[in-house]
Amino acid sequence: MRNILLSEVTRTIKEMCIEANHFLSPDMREALSEAADSEKSVLGKIVLEQLKENLNIAGQDMIPICQDTGMAVVFMEIGQEVHFEGGSLEDAINEGVRQGYVEGYLRKSVVKDPIIRENTKDNTPAVIHYNIVSGDRVKITIAPKGFGSENMSRIFMLKPADGIEGVKEAIFTAVKEAGPNACPPMVVGVGIGGTFEKCALLAKQALTRSIHERSHITYVREMEEELLEKINCSGIGPGGLGGTTTAFAVNINTYPTHIAGLPVAVNICCHVNRHAVREL
Repeated sequence: MRNILLSEVTRTIKEMCIEANHFLSPDMREALSEAADSEKSVLGKIVLEQLKENLNIAGQDMIPICQDTGMAVVFMEIGQEVHFEGGSLEDAINEGVRQGYVEGYLRKSVVKDPIIRENTKDNTPAVIHYNIVSGDRVKITIAPKGFGSENMSRIFMLKPADGIEGVKEAIFTAVKEAGPNACPPMVVGVGIGGTFEKCALLAKQALTRSIHERSHITYVREMEEELLEKINCSGIGPGGLGGTTTAFAVNINTYPTHIAGLPVAVNICCHVNRHAVREL
């Protein structure tokens, strides 16, 4: 059994909240640079160059990449040989988010009640997903999710008879309807299978996967590539102003499902696709 102090969890999450809001992950930074070089539209190229400049300013001056610093989504992969010391794990996670957003001067975007809508003033609570795995390590992934793109997400409860063509049509429909509202170029996270809530979680997790990493399942990999090409031919382009770069990647996760169902979720993220990963 390995003991981990919850104060270490809090400190780590605080740092990750600040990091994710100021610096892109290496794969996203590389994709943005490559897109600026390859974009065919003059206006699209200008938009991408402006995004690159914005990214550089954010890192140099420690200004958030985007004014919407998101609702903190936290994935905890906890080894079953880990024992936490010092209180409540959930409290420790939320304290890390609180410190990160308050001390990092990040915008507080969370309301306590969805109808009354009184701001919590510290961006808590986070949305936390726990997964117990083997071993004695803890992997933490933080993905601050802005709601311009989050609001464009969709779930489709398809019939099994709709098949793979129905799945592809649903994904493309979600992206086309999102258009400029998702702040393209975007990353398209997709979950296929499971249940209503499981496919949504799969889609959210897909956004944290490197955009250079393709599925190991042949038909899924082919679908990712086909949809990316089709989306980039849609003409939506950077900032929704036209061009050949509408998406950086389509990341698809799958899970077993019921004989009577074919759930599909599409969770879109804007061009920053913020996430940070650390291991304790």
